[in-house]
Amino acid sequence: MSALVVPARVSTSEGAVSTQRDDLLVVEEPLEIRLGHGPEHDRREVRLSVTMRTPGHDEDLVRGFLYTEGIVRDQTDLLRIAPCVNVKDEEQGNVIRAELHPEVEVDPVRWQRNFYTTSSCGVCGKSSIEAVHVQCEKPIVPFGPVDQEMIIALPDRMRAAQTVFRHTGGIHAAALFNDQGVLVLLREDVGRHNAVDKVIGEALLTGVPLRACQLLVSGRAGFELVQKCIVAGIPLMAAIGAPSSLAVQLAKESGLTLIGFLRGDRFNCYAP
Repeated sequence: MSALVVPARVSTSEGAVSTQRDDLLVVEEPLEIRLGHGPEHDRREVRLSVTMRTPGHDEDLVRGFLYTEGIVRDQTDLLRIAPCVNVKDEEQGNVIRAELHPEVEVDPVRWQRNFYTTSSCGVCGKSSIEAVHVQCEKPIVPFGPVDQEMIIALPDRMRAAQTVFRHTGGIHAAALFNDQGVLVLLREDVGRHNAVDKVIGEALLTGVPLRACQLLVSGRAGFELVQKCIVAGIPLMAAIGAPSSLAVQLAKESGLTLIGFLRGDRFNCYAP
């Protein structure tokens, strides 16, 4: 956990009393994603995006991001993902390059125009409405009836596995469960979009059947998180917080089961 948190000395005030104590902070650092593309005899590099993330599982983050943003359609489109070594000292560990298959068609101008990522809002500043929508080639297989007892048990199972949150209280989580409510994967990150991409990236790499899973996120259910679920084929998404209007609209159009305000023994089902 040492790479995910750093110590800090803080002054805590309660009423008229101030005390000094040691605390832990979540690490936040930039990650630059680069793409290698083109024929074998003429490989080129494009700097795709920068995201503020918590270090760890960076390759999963990149794999999930490229897939959920529609840059790669299949894992065979990716030859490898690895940290860049020949970078400035201050960039060491914070630059990663994904090598695309020579036959993958690229549009670097569109990518550079459409991607700028941050920990707070994920992929934002896109230049057009069309850029926001990522095409989903496979329809969602409906999740089926929601088991209330199983659903309300998921937040406690997620929190029990949130190691960094337990020590800092300042990090998002995305948890992937199978259709029986068993925890399959969990990732924590300062960015909720990053946490989702890390989970999806690991699932793609290890062959987890996403179409038989459900995803729980610790915050709200925004449009782009719902979109990532749909592109990955996850049939049910639940959130501790509220969904947005566009997220609900997209979920209904796509057949995604969308649950919000999952707290205690209650929740709201917004779609389908």
